[in-house]
Amino acid sequence: MTNTLCTARAMSRRGFLAGVAALAGASVLGLSGCDRYLENEGGKYRIAMVFNAPINDGGWGSSCYEAMVLAAEECGWETAYSENVATADYGATMQAYIDMGYDLVYLPGNEYQSSVLQVSKDNPDAKFLVLNGTEVNAGIQAAMPDAVQIGQCAGALAGLLTKTNSIGFIGGIEIDTTLQKLEGYTQAAQKINPDIQVTTAYAGSFNDAAKGKEIATSMCSSNAVDVMFGDASVVDAGAREAQAGFPGTYNIGQPNDLGGPDDPLVPNSVVTDNVVLIVQCMRDYEAGEYGNKTVLGDLSNGGVSVGTFSSIVPEDIQEEYLQIIDQIREGSF
Repeated sequence: MTNTLCTARAMSRRGFLAGVAALAGASVLGLSGCDRYLENEGGKYRIAMVFNAPINDGGWGSSCYEAMVLAAEECGWETAYSENVATADYGATMQAYIDMGYDLVYLPGNEYQSSVLQVSKDNPDAKFLVLNGTEVNAGIQAAMPDAVQIGQCAGALAGLLTKTNSIGFIGGIEIDTTLQKLEGYTQAAQKINPDIQVTTAYAGSFNDAAKGKEIATSMCSSNAVDVMFGDASVVDAGAREAQAGFPGTYNIGQPNDLGGPDDPLVPNSVVTDNVVLIVQCMRDYEAGEYGNKTVLGDLSNGGVSVGTFSSIVPEDIQEEYLQIIDQIREGSF
């Protein structure tokens, strides 16, 4: 287990990827060796992220870390992170930040929730922010993009793009938000075309790229899956690597805008803007109004949006898809 604890100055979007690369290449430091990085300079508020995979994974981790850094830039907070934290060490890592006086401990996923509840019980004055959390109390606030809506956005595009009527979904583990994304994905795709079949698999991990490659290879070769959507971070990167060997297949990105106008594989992405959610939680903390609340993000407030179309998506499908997005936003889909 590599438990890295480092601070990151808030940075612009333009400099973010370079900053992540530099931080990822920094020396690995144990909790006891980082005190010089953790001084509360100028009395600023401080937030720390605890994550179970690399923050430069190109998917969920990168998106969640970027959101924290950009929210901190907007609010004038200091940041820190621990990456590659083993499940057994979640509680101890959170406790270390509490002991060092951090104002908020940020957990980017529902899988941390049981540990957060226990640490919160042991530290009634500590404050925690759980992305995609489902339980709140006086010390815990949740920030949650609309998981069903995210799935619907991806499913609608998959339904429009598939030529085999066979689409795939890869989850990391069967947590509530992943199941909700699968629900929306299936619902939307089959509304476009009731004949569509959805093949589903779980990797049992969020950071096993080889497993993602294995699952995607099986889906494409055995089930004729030609459109894939994943909710599994590094696993999704492995799936995209496999799909590069299956011309004519698509992989819908999330939570960042992963593709581009010339991307041969990613037709578009469902983008979640967690910055707005984290900023709201920071402002609640500053106002002394923290806890017992879930901050929601969806298509109506910019917490969810669609990304950049690749030229592999015909213009008529782009137009039809955007009309469906409007319907999902309005609740009429």
